[in-house]
Amino acid sequence: MLQPARVRSMPLDAAAKAIIEQLQQDGRRPYATIGRAVGLSEAAVRQRVQRLVDAGVIQIVAVTDPMQVGFPRAAMMGIRVDGDLSEVADALAALDEVDYVVITAGGFDILAEVVCEDDDHLLEIMNSKIRSIPGVRSTETFVYLKLRKQIYTWGTR
Repeated sequence: MLQPARVRSMPLDAAAKAIIEQLQQDGRRPYATIGRAVGLSEAAVRQRVQRLVDAGVIQIVAVTDPMQVGFPRAAMMGIRVDGDLSEVADALAALDEVDYVVITAGGFDILAEVVCEDDDHLLEIMNSKIRSIPGVRSTETFVYLKLRKQIYTWGTR
């Protein structure tokens, strides 16, 4: 997950967007192959990818199904906050079990996804870690039963 506090603004030209789309289709695609697809040299693609990574625009990672790699309990938590949303969001983001945090508008102030070893672990995270963060007023937990779709190939539009 990108860490927004470290992201620097970087204008994306058509070539950068094309490179990102290539990597979203296959993060292991060779730079030479990407270069041919976008009209750049292998070296130019390598440099551009490194700049995108350094700027925090992209990460190149292996995306897993948590339930298949030892974390069979995952959940989305809707969190209502009193006070500074950013402080609570930062505290949530610092937790190892939390892999996604977004400040929202609507019924919840923050959504946070957690991955856990089992139900006892989920209860510990909810009760001892998340609900003890100053400013957390209430939580609602949506337990995942089965992951049906998780994609990152939506392009750059």
